[in-house]
Amino acid sequence: MQPEQFDVSFPQAGIDDLRERLTSTNWAQDFGNDDWGYGVNGDYLHGLVDYWLNGFDWPAQQAEINANNHYRVQIDGMPVHYMHVPGKGPNPIPMMMIHGWPWTFWDYHKVMDALADPAAHGGDPADAFDLYIVSMPGFGFSSPLTTPGVNSWVAADILHKLMTDVLGFERYAVQGGDWGAFATTQIGHKYWDSLIGLHLTSTPTLSHWNNERPWDVTAGRMVPEGTPDDVRARIVDVQHRIAAHVAVHMLDAQTLAYALQDSPVGLLAWLVRRRYNWSHCQGDVESVFSKDFLLTTTMIYWFTKTIGTSMRLYAEAGKRPWSRANDNEPLVKAPTGATYLEFDVGRGLGKEAEKQFNMVYSKEHKGGGHFVPMENPQAVIDDVRATFRGLR
Repeated sequence: MQPEQFDVSFPQAGIDDLRERLTSTNWAQDFGNDDWGYGVNGDYLHGLVDYWLNGFDWPAQQAEINANNHYRVQIDGMPVHYMHVPGKGPNPIPMMMIHGWPWTFWDYHKVMDALADPAAHGGDPADAFDLYIVSMPGFGFSSPLTTPGVNSWVAADILHKLMTDVLGFERYAVQGGDWGAFATTQIGHKYWDSLIGLHLTSTPTLSHWNNERPWDVTAGRMVPEGTPDDVRARIVDVQHRIAAHVAVHMLDAQTLAYALQDSPVGLLAWLVRRRYNWSHCQGDVESVFSKDFLLTTTMIYWFTKTIGTSMRLYAEAGKRPWSRANDNEPLVKAPTGATYLEFDVGRGLGKEAEKQFNMVYSKEHKGGGHFVPMENPQAVIDDVRATFRGLR
């Protein structure tokens, strides 16, 4: 299991094919959709595709990504990609960072340099981390995935082996958001004695999908009678924003994959819709994510052909229920810190869910949504440092 270094690059023939597909798009009609109430607004999507064809500088984005060291290694027959950002300080903590869907490893690019080299960003060099930013199995450059059954807790086993068996760390830190938070929580449960600690941007319940209706975000339960109107509205709003993708990814991930892997515009629309719905963009997705970032994310999914395998993460969670690895109480014995943004749809039960964890730090921040390291990078930087300051 020797990691091999590589540079991110896509073949010119593939880029030419992409361009041809974009120029020959068979556009769907859109009307009465200025508020995105039916899905992605057609005028916005036309403009973004025009920029993809005529303004987007992929070589510049590629160069920025390749300014960092990238590696791939086979673990249990599965390819795993990670980006290494070396720590600069007297004693950097090795820390793995795990993304979710529809994130990529590049969702961490706004926080990685300050975490790795705090002195260069106005911080204390004693707070340095040696970062290993992974791509989840079946996402991006952790591909191709050809083994069924890989959900976030199986991924946790694979990624733990990366840090211990491959990279040789006896103890390490781990950070995660979205599905990465599920994997991080599982590592904190199953491999707690190998951890210095963990940090989350949501506090998931590992048994969340263990029910008869895992594709249904309500699990068949309506909002209880007597719930205050403001709380009811918030719950229904969150369900409205996440119900569609959970259902289709659980039940029809492969069917949808045929369409999205054949149409770059379709893929772009599916990914942008999640950024619009789950961020605190207040109707302007580019107030949070630049065109370049949205298109770079789409390029990674397109050229690695991983939209299908990434969506299967949901289906595998529904097919293979989570089970305990030990009798620890709390469930996650490793010291845990958490960062919460006000409008994060993935926040889960918040303080109630914290009962599962050995909490040493948590902080709530005004504003912001689901894509925490992109929407409030400084909160992540500050809270990760604060979480581990007493654990070094």
